[in-house]
Amino acid sequence: MTSRTRSLFVIVSIALIVGATAYLWRSHASAKASAGDYETEAVTRGDLAHTVSANGTLNPVQLVTVGTQVSGTVNRLYVDFNSKVQKGDLLLTLDDSLYSAQSRQSQANLLNAQASLELAQSNELRARGLYAKEYISKQDLDTAVAAVKSAQAQAKLARALADKDLVNLAYTQIHSPVSGIVVDRLVDVGQTVAASFQTPTLIKIAQDLTKMQIDSSFAEADIGSIEVGQAARFTVDAFPDRQFEGHVSQVRLNPTTVQNVVTYDVVVSVSNADQTLLPGMTAFVTIAVEKRAGVLMVPNAALRFHPSQEPGNARAKPAGGNGDTERAASKGGPMGTVYVLRDGKPQPVRIRTGVADNRHTQVLGTDLAAGDLVITGSKDDSAPPPQQSSVRFRVM
Repeated sequence: MTSRTRSLFVIVSIALIVGATAYLWRSHASAKASAGDYETEAVTRGDLAHTVSANGTLNPVQLVTVGTQVSGTVNRLYVDFNSKVQKGDLLLTLDDSLYSAQSRQSQANLLNAQASLELAQSNELRARGLYAKEYISKQDLDTAVAAVKSAQAQAKLARALADKDLVNLAYTQIHSPVSGIVVDRLVDVGQTVAASFQTPTLIKIAQDLTKMQIDSSFAEADIGSIEVGQAARFTVDAFPDRQFEGHVSQVRLNPTTVQNVVTYDVVVSVSNADQTLLPGMTAFVTIAVEKRAGVLMVPNAALRFHPSQEPGNARAKPAGGNGDTERAASKGGPMGTVYVLRDGKPQPVRIRTGVADNRHTQVLGTDLAAGDLVITGSKDDSAPPPQQSSVRFRVM
């Protein structure tokens, strides 16, 4: 081989090596660029809890409404908001001038009736003596006996009226029926309250603020999964960074319908030993109705993602085929599609989903494995927004 031939051979070899290297570098760069167009997240294993949520209001477990059985003007107040009271304490008084006068009048009528009774009894005693000596007729004796019975009835009636007026006079002093804390005062000194048709509310007393309850309104779609004893968590606007706990104590069967929307009152019992929670606070309640531990799960964003233009190899038949998909759907789990990044290309994978929370969804079956990279979004700002998947998630 001449030197010229050897030089030509070396040049050709170098050219082939350079060309092959450039081709491999371009192929690798193309695959890397394709993979870099997507945002991915690994399939993981963990715990999931399906929850339902609703708003509610904190209320004392026992709220006693104190009213009055008589009408009158508020004469004096002995308690105010947040006052601690014991059973039997005087809360307020009404003007008793009218009731005091009526009581004195009824007492006078009682004395008059008693005097009439004593006179009738004396007349009966004399009539019996005269009748024994045959000085009067039997009719006169019967008249004296009847007069005694009538006087006795009048005396009982007068005593009953006197007792009634004494009770009404006592009603002008309003006492606390329970021990607790005054949470509301609806009257002021000088205000006139009328008890003609219904008992007016004067004061509200919370018997025990260390135990409270949340009256929450859950939609009819969620009520079927809520049971007594389930754990509940809630937050209040006053302490947004603090989680409070309770449990479902009652699911009331009385529905509420507002503009064709049916809701049910779910009562959540809450311990309030430090009395941090106050009556009337708005609570956002979350109840865990279903839990799964150590399950395979994918991000919810992966189920919502659809590439704007699928590559040729991304149009492959979904894993499992149509027949397997129908069989999987018949087992009770809804179907969804995620795109797995393989060799820098998105590959569609059909999965059957289970329990979901506001971040992840359980994967049923073996089409995915922990560590697989599923696409959650595209880094191309010019791409159209992701289409909505057929899989629906409940708002938490």
